[in-house]
Amino acid sequence: MIADLPFTFTALQDAYATGTTPVEVIEEVFRRIARVDDPGIFIHLLAKEEVLDAARALGAPDPSRPLWGIPFAIKDNIDAGGKPTTAACPAYEYIPEEDAFVVARLKAAGALLVGKTNLDQFATGLVGVRSPYQPPLNSVDPAIVPGGSSSGSAVAVGHGIVSFSLGTDTAGSGRVPAMLNNIVGLKPTLGALSARGVVPACRTLDTISIFALTVSDAYAAYQSAAGFDPQDAYSREIRVTPLGAMPPKLKMGVPDKASREFFGDTVQEACFEETVETLKALGLEVREIDFTPFFDVARMLYEGAWVAERHTVIGELMAKRPEDVHPTTRIVVGKALELSASDAFRGIYRLKELKRLTDAALAGLDLLCVPTAPTFYSVEDLVADPIGPNSRNGTYTNFVNLLDMSGLAVAVSPRSDGRPGNVTLLAGMGQDGLLASVGAQLEQACAHELGATGWDLPEAPALAAPVVQADELALAVCGAHLSGMALNHQLTSRGARFLETARTSDSYRLYALAGGPPSRPGLVRGKPGEGGEIEVEIWAVPLAEVGSFLAGIPAPLGLGTLILSDGRTVQGFQCESAGIEGAQDITSLQSWRNFMASGTARSA
Repeated sequence: MIADLPFTFTALQDAYATGTTPVEVIEEVFRRIARVDDPGIFIHLLAKEEVLDAARALGAPDPSRPLWGIPFAIKDNIDAGGKPTTAACPAYEYIPEEDAFVVARLKAAGALLVGKTNLDQFATGLVGVRSPYQPPLNSVDPAIVPGGSSSGSAVAVGHGIVSFSLGTDTAGSGRVPAMLNNIVGLKPTLGALSARGVVPACRTLDTISIFALTVSDAYAAYQSAAGFDPQDAYSREIRVTPLGAMPPKLKMGVPDKASREFFGDTVQEACFEETVETLKALGLEVREIDFTPFFDVARMLYEGAWVAERHTVIGELMAKRPEDVHPTTRIVVGKALELSASDAFRGIYRLKELKRLTDAALAGLDLLCVPTAPTFYSVEDLVADPIGPNSRNGTYTNFVNLLDMSGLAVAVSPRSDGRPGNVTLLAGMGQDGLLASVGAQLEQACAHELGATGWDLPEAPALAAPVVQADELALAVCGAHLSGMALNHQLTSRGARFLETARTSDSYRLYALAGGPPSRPGLVRGKPGEGGEIEVEIWAVPLAEVGSFLAGIPAPLGLGTLILSDGRTVQGFQCESAGIEGAQDITSLQSWRNFMASGTARSA
């Protein structure tokens, strides 16, 4: 029955394949809105007949439209043509002529817009109750704040009303509500999603974000929404890659016990530690790091000059009609009036200094894992203190955009008290695909329901066979460029992505070359059957980066064609036969990783 149909992408697509229609799905969307009966979720709900007309206009299923028939909602600081945009401030309301760039892309992909959702006014807040409209109730537990600023968008997905929704994220507004509603929140690299048609909070730090029930759904929506927009000065050409397999070995940083902060919530801390152990079991190597410089960056967002960016948006309204601005928003943004141009430059200088420290902490790591928020706060907590809990919610989120990182909040197993479990994975700019590959593995390893729906987490959709895009070169590596090893960063820093692990044909012998430290491998091709099947990893390297990568490869190594055990050929590193003089034959170990683990390698 459609009333019981999970609104995950795969469930909807399977239903469509067996005869369900988008019209039936939209009818069910509006039944769910009525059943949930929370008038705080939507500020502007489209007329049902209008959405049904859009569903009918889709025509037959179209493989070229990957979001065909998928219902979604958008935060009401994002434009939908002909519909009011309020940013949760009635006095600010305007009616745009056209859809925001990202909304237009999603519609072109076949998604069906249902309505515009509530938010902390002008996207200033992480709690979701700073709205002159009735704030939405948390989908999991009405006593808990829904999270902000993208409150309505997260609650709509948490209830299974829509399959995905758009929020925005400057300080954590696309991640904290995900945690509090037991869903996924994808905060992409800055500039990957155009902000044209979005009311800014801090224009230099804003990004549209995506809420969904699963990592694969969030990433699929991201793939359709992303694209360079020449009319947005902050849009960047970020490579958007398919959702692929997680590299076999990754190095992950977590806050060390001396610097981590949970504000006394030992249950939250235990949930985080259990999730880190799960990630270890998935093969990630964990390193504890001092998080003090990250917290120092986080404090700059609301205690430094960046609050003046928010004032550029609403300063005139605050001056002329202060009563139309939410009291807490006035307090937060009003701090800008105490700042000078000199303060702005001091903030820029201080951020640069702190970034040196965070870069040092991140050296050698592929990603971070942090609590999405350190604890939970109730609606009553915010009545008693409108500022403090909000600030603490940003402990692990406020620094991310200031440091130009990508982020993914992932729902994991519930806490021991039943509240939602959630952690955020963080990596550098352009690493959205890596985070999705790790996040998809993590959520599958952590049993949990989807949002507040009662639906079980589905099996992850099968990954498509690794595909090399037209602007990439498939390259096999067998030594220090393997995932988790010392030179892998030379690939990842160039935007390379992991495709698969494979083995060579049995024509190859593997050597530890003379010299060093560090030890270096040499792969030499001989006659069939006279060598061994040697483990390699295949990475897709952007063609524009191949030259600079190869320039750093020393003799006697060079690029050639490798034959794999299944008969395929791929470009990869091979060693000149003259280069093995004095080398140690390690073919029997079958991989460089095994040799390095054997304890006989010359150390770096």
